[in-house]
Amino acid sequence: MKRLLLSAVALTAVMAAMPAGAAELKVAAANMQSYFDPGKDHSNVGSLQYYNTFDTLIEKDHTKVEPVFMPGLAESWKMVSPTVVELKLRHGVLFQNGDPMTADDVVFSLNRMFKPTYAPYVSRSKEYFDNMDRAEKVDDYTVRVVTKRPDPILETLLNVQQSMIVPKKYLMGLTGDPNVDEASDYDAFGLKPVGTGPYRVAAFQPGERLVWERFDGFWGDKPDFERVEVVRMPEMAARLTALKNAEVDIITNVPPDQLEAIDRDPNTKTVGMLTPLFHVVFYNANNPKMTKQIRQALNLAIDRDLLNEALWNGKSKVPASHTYPQYGAMHDPDFKWIEYDPAKARKLLAEAGYDGFEIRYDTHPTYYTNGLLAAQAIQEMWAAVGVNMKINVDERWTGGDKDLMARNWSNPMYFPDPAGSYGTMWSPTGARISAGTWTPSKEYEQMWDEFRFSLDPKQRLEAYRKVQRYAAEEAPFTILYQPYESYGLRKNVEWRPLPGHIPYVLDFRKGNVAVAAATN
Repeated sequence: MKRLLLSAVALTAVMAAMPAGAAELKVAAANMQSYFDPGKDHSNVGSLQYYNTFDTLIEKDHTKVEPVFMPGLAESWKMVSPTVVELKLRHGVLFQNGDPMTADDVVFSLNRMFKPTYAPYVSRSKEYFDNMDRAEKVDDYTVRVVTKRPDPILETLLNVQQSMIVPKKYLMGLTGDPNVDEASDYDAFGLKPVGTGPYRVAAFQPGERLVWERFDGFWGDKPDFERVEVVRMPEMAARLTALKNAEVDIITNVPPDQLEAIDRDPNTKTVGMLTPLFHVVFYNANNPKMTKQIRQALNLAIDRDLLNEALWNGKSKVPASHTYPQYGAMHDPDFKWIEYDPAKARKLLAEAGYDGFEIRYDTHPTYYTNGLLAAQAIQEMWAAVGVNMKINVDERWTGGDKDLMARNWSNPMYFPDPAGSYGTMWSPTGARISAGTWTPSKEYEQMWDEFRFSLDPKQRLEAYRKVQRYAAEEAPFTILYQPYESYGLRKNVEWRPLPGHIPYVLDFRKGNVAVAAATN
């Protein structure tokens, strides 16, 4: 908290020195999404771009670690029954094309996710909105959201990226029949997005370049910058050179071995934080060779503390279980199931009759900071207990391949609850189960249901422990660490990632970024 307060003081000081109408900010990002649709997206790359363009009904104080909700496009809300929340909408909100926002837009935006007809929304709906029945209009500035069962995380779900509000008339009029929302409309919207946020998208070259311009009709505090440009620079050396030459103001995805060089330069600096995301290794538990004992052994053979020191200079965090402070009442730092025990790993391999067959470990070459280096270190750790592992470097996402055995992945916190991180991967409707790499029991499904819908926080927490105990025993995955993600900045730039955001968000709203007079 002290650090956040000091950062706020520094930001205020720079803003006071910033010239009126401070014009432009330029960012070099390691990756960029190929579309711009918050309902469709579910990626680390895409997360950086949506918050500046779109709003949700319920906002969150992103300076706080634990979830603190506050009015967004809805000025107020109340439960009118255990399964119905009524929301009063803010008057005077404009979309960036000039259309006023009304209940029709809100109902359309929510129901497109609750009852999806567009194929890319279907999986997002299962992961986030499986308990949502419908949104309905009461009047032009009142809507109701109806759930199938009482939901302990209803406010949270109305704050997620996938519930951002879009303009109904504009979207439906992009192609074909303007009275019907067609798949081609959604495809077109992903290239020509319009929201209610403080920046409109002025230019978007998929996967390469994004330009935001300040939206002067924004309902909230107007941002200080007239223009923000984000360009893709996949090579770290290129991003570093651009920063040092003042060609950009901010660079993303700075690995730990580059921090000292940036901080040593009198004109540049670094900022960073523990990102609410885990780097994990998951297994194809449905591959007959990858038996439970072998999966358990592989997990026990990984020295995560050594990975932290060797790859992250001690800046990452090795958790005791699948938990983050951002979970609030569901944060459980005292519960432990992750351990390192190579002797036990050898014993399990012997009991499993492991005969030295090759285990293929898939990794993308550049997507995850230290991803390939971690794979190489794990290869040595598994070899130390007698496992023959081959690294397969592949730019394809092989998570659904039938012959998959093991691969690295990230498990972000998409909203501040175990359902928003663990659940997106490992719940009965999660990505790994849907991909066919794990088939948990009916007992597990019952455990998950108890956790997901218990209204008492203590009961939910105990149920989540049961879920994790089951997963620890079945070993469909393991956690490596929570990475420390760093950014490089010009010395005159004040910006920081905020702990209340999902990973990798570039928040350039009023109060979170400022630039003083340029340094040479």
